[in-house]
Amino acid sequence: MILTIGTISAIGGAGAGRHRSAPSPDTLASAFDPRNNALNVMRLALATTVAVVHAMFLGFGHQPRIGVTEVGALCVDAFFVLSGFLVTRSLLRLNSVPRYLRHRALRILPGFWAVMLLSAFVVAPLMAVLAGRGAATVFSGPDSSFGYLVQNAALLMRQFGISGLPGDGGNPDVINGSLWTLFYEACCYLLIAGLGVIGVLRRWPWVVLALIVVLWGLTVASEVGINPLGSSYMLRFSFVFLLGAAGFLFADRIPVNRWIALAGLAVVVASLLVMHDWRGAGGPAFAYLCLYAMVRLPVPWEPRWDLSYGMYVWHWPIAQLLVGFGVQQYTHVPFVLLTVVLAAGIAALSWNLVERPAMSFK
Repeated sequence: MILTIGTISAIGGAGAGRHRSAPSPDTLASAFDPRNNALNVMRLALATTVAVVHAMFLGFGHQPRIGVTEVGALCVDAFFVLSGFLVTRSLLRLNSVPRYLRHRALRILPGFWAVMLLSAFVVAPLMAVLAGRGAATVFSGPDSSFGYLVQNAALLMRQFGISGLPGDGGNPDVINGSLWTLFYEACCYLLIAGLGVIGVLRRWPWVVLALIVVLWGLTVASEVGINPLGSSYMLRFSFVFLLGAAGFLFADRIPVNRWIALAGLAVVVASLLVMHDWRGAGGPAFAYLCLYAMVRLPVPWEPRWDLSYGMYVWHWPIAQLLVGFGVQQYTHVPFVLLTVVLAAGIAALSWNLVERPAMSFK
């Protein structure tokens, strides 16, 4: 099915979907340069921060929070805001829902399947040996390596552990506690595809704003235990993802202003300190901060390799193996630093051997 998207702006599509005049100065549309922005650095920094806080959790049983909100959760929300902006731009530029879905699948699935296979057939047997068991024990029983692959192959994580491993650390029965968010990411990709098919993104972008208002209201309602969606995660991620999508669709009307950014930062901090779910008051302000940083943060260097995805999906099993080797006894800094360094190395291999070759099929 082909979408007729119309004219895409010369800067690469920000605010596209409707034929408009050139964007006003100092708007998100005029500030966004697809070849010169902070996206790659931000995503790598966010993934590395998640790796750090998860390493602290697995090695020492705690992780930093702001109020009641985990710092890692904030990083994941930022990922979803940026992803909403980027994939909406991608769909409008490609003009084709099948091509868009193929691109999204090629970006997310090969790396996911690679970490699943290696976790099942390398990480789990090694964990078994470290626990004083035979390596082959992970291949039999109700929670075997084979079951791990079959249960989780479609991104929805239904089996988190393998044969009761690793058996110690912060989450005893979780081989990889980072992968569960990928299912919700894929659901958000499908949401944007659906909105593209019915013409919302091009003809009626205000519908996206209406959806955001509804989700915002449900987020506030969830503070008192009301959630008609049934899943707090689906509500959370669709809300911040659509905020990023709206950032793209209305980029020519969104000012890029440091005073607005500072006010937004104050709102977010206050929300984090006084609310259980800070998104109820600070969600839109947080999305604005993410998009402001995307176009205004100075970028001293541009990573040649996109290591953010590999860092995100690999750091957890690496930290679990280091726990098995007893590295946490050497205190926080060596354990966390070694986790990040090893995850970066595996991420580099993942990018060059799996992710980049898969993306060549786009």
